[in-house]
This record gives sequence, structure tokens and C-alpha cells, in this order.
Amino acid sequence: MRRVETIAALRDAVAAWRAAGERVALVPTMGNLHRGHLALVERAQALAQRVVVSVFVNPLQFDREDDLSAYPRTLEQDAVALETVDADLLFAPPVSEVYPEGGSLTRIEVEGVTSMLEGASRPGHFSGVATVVAKLFNMVLPDVAVFGEKDYQQLLVIRRLVRDLNVPVEIEGVSTVREPDGLAMSSRNGYLNAGERRVAPRLQAVLSALVAAVEAGTTDYRALEARAVSALEADGFRPDYVTVRRAADLERPGEDDRDLVVLAAAWLGRARLIDNIPFTRQG
Repeated sequence: MRRVETIAALRDAVAAWRAAGERVALVPTMGNLHRGHLALVERAQALAQRVVVSVFVNPLQFDREDDLSAYPRTLEQDAVALETVDADLLFAPPVSEVYPEGGSLTRIEVEGVTSMLEGASRPGHFSGVATVVAKLFNMVLPDVAVFGEKDYQQLLVIRRLVRDLNVPVEIEGVSTVREPDGLAMSSRNGYLNAGERRVAPRLQAVLSALVAAVEAGTTDYRALEARAVSALEADGFRPDYVTVRRAADLERPGEDDRDLVVLAAAWLGRARLIDNIPFTRQG
């Protein structure tokens, strides 16, 4: 696996692949890689001959300086993990390479889907995501980019970005990878202490119970959401939100909507956990 830190070196590698007629995939990450990230790489390998994995802790998408400072940076371990799945290139630029002016003077705002849920809880977050993803697309010029569905709202934002700006890249989502006890894999799970880690799978269990209630015929979504919040609070969580939304755009579902997703964000100790379950309502 080749490892580069500059845009020039990245483009040289990609240009050689393209000259050989090879298809290129991009897997953007912030590092601290786990099995969920490696599943993205493996999906990318099924879609292209060459896979670029970026590791970049993007300062623009953090709404708190302490969160940015505390985010785990494990580049050497990440490189070893990527070697095990035969990634082709690790792009690990310094902040100055991505933001040579010390920050992005041009920012991308994706309206609508960014104003709710994570966007409401973390002001400026999705502008930072959209900006860095657009920059990575321009650096790599991939045929396809692969993202995890755990960050469901982020995936919708990126799909909207690509559609609205006519970016010639396919966006592929990969289902959430979970621990054996149901906890969605996340770099932030490392913030949990042993006791919190035992409680953390309750988030997925509470969401699953909500989905089961809808599938059994209950359509009073707000009552179900309130019940889920109470259940999480009883387990020691501090929920930001639990909500049932239309899968396509995260608007509140109408009675005829069938493709839905339940999403949640909740603090447990110093870890802010997010999860979601897409599902189709019958009847």
C-alpha cells in the first residue's frame, strides 16, 4: 500500500491508474479505523480496481474545540489495518495541505436536510462535512465513493451535494456494522468506560423496539419517540433526539409513507452515540 500526504502525489498515483483504464474508489475517513471502516474498503474493492482511503480529522466539522482535540488519532495503526485488506493508497494529508489558508475560505451549505437532527445539535457540522468531501472529490476524482449508513443523515447530505452540484461520482452506502451485542461500531465507542460499554447496546435495543411497534401497526410516532426517550433516560442516557422520519429526506412521515428510518443521538458518559434503523412499514 502506498502512503502519501500531498495532493500532488495523490493525483500522480490516480493518474497512473486512470491511464491503465482502472476504476477508482474513495473511502473518506477520519481515522481510528475499526471493522466498520474496513467493510467500506472491502465494498469499494468490489466496485473498483483501485481504492484510495483518506484519513483526515477535519476541523471544520467539529463544533467544539475540546472534541476536536480529543478525537483519537491512530494513523500508524490505521495504516496497518489498511494493509490487512490490501487498500491501494492511504492519503493522510496535514491540515495545511487541505486548508492552506488555515481554514476554508469557501464553504458549502447543503440546505434542507442539514437543518434538523444532527444539524440542529451540531451547528456548522454539515457545512464542514460537505466542504471537505467536495474537496476530496476534487482531489481524487473518484468514480465511486463509499460511506457508512451509520451516519445516515450525512449520507443523505452527500447524496444531495452530488446531485445538486452535478458531481460525476457514484455514492454507495454500506449498512451499519455492529458489535455482537448490537452496538454500532464507532470511533467514539472508545470514550465509554466498562460500565457504560455494558449499557451502550441499549440504544439499538430501544430503537428496535420502536421499529417493532410501528411494524405492529402503531403510527403515533411522537408517542413512540417519547417512550423511547424515557427508556433511554432510565438506562442512564442523555438523549438529544429519538425520531421516526421519512427515509428519503428525513421529513416527518405522512400516513402514506412506507420507507422510514428511526434515528437517535444520545450521550452516555462523555460519548455521544448515534444510531439508526431503516425499515419499511407494511399496511
